[in-house]
Amino acid sequence: MRFREEIGTPLFEGATKILLLGAGELGKEIAIEAQRLGVEVVTVDRYDMPPASHVAHRHYTVSMLDGKALKAIVRRERPDAIVPEIEAINTDALLELEEEGFFVVPNARAVKITMDRILLRRLAAEEAGVSTSKYMFAESLEELEECCEKLGYPCLVKAQMSSGGLGSTVVTDRGMVRTAYERALKEARGFSRQVIVEQLINFDVEVTVLTLAHLDSNGKVTVTPLEPVGHVRSTGHYHVSWQPLFDIDPSTGLSKSLFEGYGGPMHLMEDPPVNGLRWKSEWNGRRIDAERAKIVKEMLSETAKKVVTKLLETKEGLRGLGIFGCEIFVKLGDEGEKPQVFFNEVSPRPHDTGMVTLVTQDQSEMALHVRAILGLPIPEVRVLTCGASHVILAKVGGAWAPRYGGVSEALKIPGVQLRLFGKPVTYVDRRMGIALAIADSVNEARSKAMRAAHTVEGAIKYG
Repeated sequence: MRFREEIGTPLFEGATKILLLGAGELGKEIAIEAQRLGVEVVTVDRYDMPPASHVAHRHYTVSMLDGKALKAIVRRERPDAIVPEIEAINTDALLELEEEGFFVVPNARAVKITMDRILLRRLAAEEAGVSTSKYMFAESLEELEECCEKLGYPCLVKAQMSSGGLGSTVVTDRGMVRTAYERALKEARGFSRQVIVEQLINFDVEVTVLTLAHLDSNGKVTVTPLEPVGHVRSTGHYHVSWQPLFDIDPSTGLSKSLFEGYGGPMHLMEDPPVNGLRWKSEWNGRRIDAERAKIVKEMLSETAKKVVTKLLETKEGLRGLGIFGCEIFVKLGDEGEKPQVFFNEVSPRPHDTGMVTLVTQDQSEMALHVRAILGLPIPEVRVLTCGASHVILAKVGGAWAPRYGGVSEALKIPGVQLRLFGKPVTYVDRRMGIALAIADSVNEARSKAMRAAHTVEGAIKYG
């Protein structure tokens, strides 16, 4: 492959065009980055007036599970790149379009595998050879009961095709198995009756490794893991993230911040668990030394690179471009003990936890995604500062055109920025925006982002 030599003018013959399948907040930032490079942007989503459509040249409202509709739109628009932004897409249609010669980002096979938890777990554990939690598959309630007994309680039951925690249940005893099975079938994105059961890992922290597939100086696809992002989830959804994972002070060889992982005081302030804690990290309140931080980062990078490389692997070499969000569990280990990392999932697109890179990196994950898929050079990615992001959630459902109070108060906090997504209607716990903050340490940034987010969240007017 060769680097792109030119970019056309939007809305004219010869325009360079991308088509976004999914037009949410991540798509909005992708569209903005594409617009900055003079790229024509077309969006598709299941509802009208989604965030990315506000900054696109055109928008289509259709179900993206409707393969005929997708193919009709793509054949009409003939984009340079089809860019999936969500999981609920007819992947068979993408495979067909790719066979017709359209460029699906990163490639149609990777999109299909990452949407399917069973295919993905097999690829990661059996082909890439990375560590995962113990797992089993079931096709009936009876099989699921047997699998749960073998893996032991608590365990995690997930739908085969899902995302964002939909169709997932932590099962603590045999009496919960039927409910978990029914939920997995009901909330799955598709029609499979298979489910996956996973051993629950008592991790210290959950991490996203943003991993970039891009052209190197010789025009070959290369895979580059970026600086890890730490994050906290709430009922399966991203709630808080920060970068770098450990803010090591070179003068002391220790982290500036006391470790705040699962069950730590800051976690409890950011996102009080609804049903209580299942465990607490024994590293909470301690500082991380530079050597342990280095080992963890190397293990995270190696795991992410192996999985993404396997997703892009063909007989002719690596095929596919764009950014991936690899979710990995980290156990830091006791003194004198080596840390452990366990691969969980990967998304073939910018990751919600990676929105923190809007303020921490010299190029955000969305900017990198656009440059990579356009075949433009990416010589270096630098982390410039400590930063954090915190979600702003709706607390009332069914409200159209909400109004956001508390904005001025939040922006009085030094180092704080807001992104309000402009979604037309609310549902309970829908992500309506994020607060971003930079600071001299990770914990200071997390604290500022939390304060700003809660200020706005508490002042939303639902009409």
